[in-house]
Amino acid sequence: MKEPSLLFQGEDEMDFLPIIPLNENERDNGEDLVVPDELPLLPLRNTVLFPGVVLPITVGRDKSIKAVNDAYKADKLVGVVAQKDSNVEDPTVNDLEDIGTVARIVKLIKMPDGGTTVIIQGRRRFRVAGIVSEDPYFKARVELLTEDDTPKLEDFEAYVANIKELATQIIQLSPNIPSEASIILKNIENPSFLIHFISSNLNTELTEKQQLLKLDNIEARADLLMQLLQRELQFAELKNKVTTKTKTELDKQQREYFLNQQMKSIREELGGDSNDREIKEMQKKAETKKWTEAARDMFRKGVEKLERMHPSTPDYSVVYNHMDLLLDLPWGEYTDDIYDLKRAQKVLDKDHFGMKKVKERILEYLAVLKLKGDMKSPILCFVGPPGIGKTSLGRSIASAIQRKYVRISLGGLHDESEIRGHRKTYIGAMPGRILQSLRKIKSSNPVIILDEIDKVGNDFRGDPSSALLEVLDPEQNNTFYDNYLELEYDLSKVLFIATANNINNIQPALRDRLEIIELGGYAVEEKMEIAKRHLVPKQKEAHGLKDFNFKIGDKVLEKVVQDYTRESGVRELDRQLASIMRYEAKEYAMKEKIKTLVTAKDIEKILGKPRYSNDLYKVANMPGVAVGLAWTYVGGDILFIETSLSEGKGELKLTGNLGNVMKESAVTALTYLQSNAKKFDIDPAIFEKRTIHIHLPEGAVPKDGPSAGITLMTAMASAFQGRKVKPYLAMSGEITLRGQVLPVGGIKEKVLAAKRAGLKEIILCWQNERDVQEIDSDFIKGIKFHFVKTMQQVLELALV
Repeated sequence: MKEPSLLFQGEDEMDFLPIIPLNENERDNGEDLVVPDELPLLPLRNTVLFPGVVLPITVGRDKSIKAVNDAYKADKLVGVVAQKDSNVEDPTVNDLEDIGTVARIVKLIKMPDGGTTVIIQGRRRFRVAGIVSEDPYFKARVELLTEDDTPKLEDFEAYVANIKELATQIIQLSPNIPSEASIILKNIENPSFLIHFISSNLNTELTEKQQLLKLDNIEARADLLMQLLQRELQFAELKNKVTTKTKTELDKQQREYFLNQQMKSIREELGGDSNDREIKEMQKKAETKKWTEAARDMFRKGVEKLERMHPSTPDYSVVYNHMDLLLDLPWGEYTDDIYDLKRAQKVLDKDHFGMKKVKERILEYLAVLKLKGDMKSPILCFVGPPGIGKTSLGRSIASAIQRKYVRISLGGLHDESEIRGHRKTYIGAMPGRILQSLRKIKSSNPVIILDEIDKVGNDFRGDPSSALLEVLDPEQNNTFYDNYLELEYDLSKVLFIATANNINNIQPALRDRLEIIELGGYAVEEKMEIAKRHLVPKQKEAHGLKDFNFKIGDKVLEKVVQDYTRESGVRELDRQLASIMRYEAKEYAMKEKIKTLVTAKDIEKILGKPRYSNDLYKVANMPGVAVGLAWTYVGGDILFIETSLSEGKGELKLTGNLGNVMKESAVTALTYLQSNAKKFDIDPAIFEKRTIHIHLPEGAVPKDGPSAGITLMTAMASAFQGRKVKPYLAMSGEITLRGQVLPVGGIKEKVLAAKRAGLKEIILCWQNERDVQEIDSDFIKGIKFHFVKTMQQVLELALV
């Protein structure tokens, strides 16, 4: 047999075609081939051998090597079958296909590594009739399959031409297949061999190749092959499209880069770049700035960096934004304060009713500024219950002294970078809120309200309250350092006003820097005045009733305040007035008329039955019940203390969600009564025979503090003596084992809460008299105060 030179070309030349065509002029059907009834079988993984095709394979299994050697010594014929699963290392009979190809071993080559490479040529198809033996290798009875003659129809010729065309297109689209493969295809003239050759080289599943081998009819085989080629062509086109698109995108980026470089060179030749104009504008702005030497030096260095950079580089925007901040900040720019104290007082009085202490402090500050012309701004902190106008008072102060106003809400703030800013190297870095606010309002001496300073968070992200130490220290804030700005900035002219509900929640070091001004809750009279001056006109305008002439009288306002609100501020009162306005608006919309005067009956119709009543304190109390006064961050409140005696062993039970301090006050009170039992006509034996149970209603609300000491002792003494506590009486004070009464805080809130509740007498420590004197006498008219020094005085006044 003639072996063409293509067969044994060098390794580099064989890469393109692992399956090699031999002399196609030999008849592919192998009719002249004498095949014995029994043949050794050679299982192949990952490939199917077709008649007429030459295939070089490496034989590694011991069984296969033995079969190849025996066949090569005999008639050089072997039956080649494909494995159903190529992953099976040691196949059994069931792992083999039943249709295979009789192959002639063309060449057997012993490799240096001990392996064997054989070159086989497919001759005829066969079917496995039965396995004769499995050891030392598979041997089977075979039945040769006849091949149909090649049809002479024009349709078939078209099939063949189409197959050639599809295969050629695939070769052209596949960069891994060399173009020489298409030359081989063109030179194949035998249709049957062409189909077998393309089938062998087709990049498809093993099962599909096996299906091609099984088909007897050459037309059916051609039809199936054409379908597989069509699919392969579509895949090759898609792959080529994706590759071309990726290459195009890369080429586009490279093209843009080179064009940018060329453009830069052209602009440099013409005498300027695109960012030159921006830099010149910046330098022009900088000439008007009242910068410190450090700021001027930093700006100069930043500009030098910009001049060396191309605008498309990422660092350009970082440096540019930093320079932009330097230019936008109001360095040394201040608004002129108005030192007209009378005008300032009028503005403050117009916007807020009461609050004399705060107004006096602001006027003092203005007076010193007027005399001295320059001073460090104080750091004020307004502490009081919600809804009394702390935040709006800050706006009024700014208006009174003609300064710009900024409000920074600190509630829930966790990250100290919100105060000090982020380092500019981070993506999305910004200056802190303080500098952002100054940049926005273009002034270095505004009034800045730090709202809800007691609600600043503290977690793993940082402690903003510690960052505020520098901001709120008059000795330090003239050199405030922002991480983004990387320069010191003078905040000493800023008037900082903080607001808080509970001063105990503010960090001690921060609290030490603040000038605390306590704002108490409003009395009923103050609320009525605020409603008439501010709330009613505001709600009328908000509900479209500004031009309607109807009034809410003083008695009606008082009823709304006392029967529908229980608060220190006026927010709930504002909501109740809004309900009245909505009702009036609805009445006019439906009936096209409106009553000129809102009566008490109208109020009950609009707001429902009264929510709060003072009748609770008119009921004759049983012995062991006393009324105490409490302070909460939302204002003052009333609390009952109930004491009950029962058979027992002298135990003391405390319920009502009490804190440790209040529990200790109860123990102190009991010990005092035990040690002075005869003095107060109490049988000493009763302390051992009775269990004392003290309860404070509203058990879901935590209660603590020493101010309920005298109330606890009075309730116990009332229970032990069987004497009732005087009605309409409340008390507040701390006790000692020696029987002394000590002062407590929150007096204004407590007294106003007692007034709201309709109580008529209050017992307090003699040292709290000065706190009572600070309350406007008009607001506590009708309340009698008893100032005591000892517990004996308390019991003499309290027990009937």
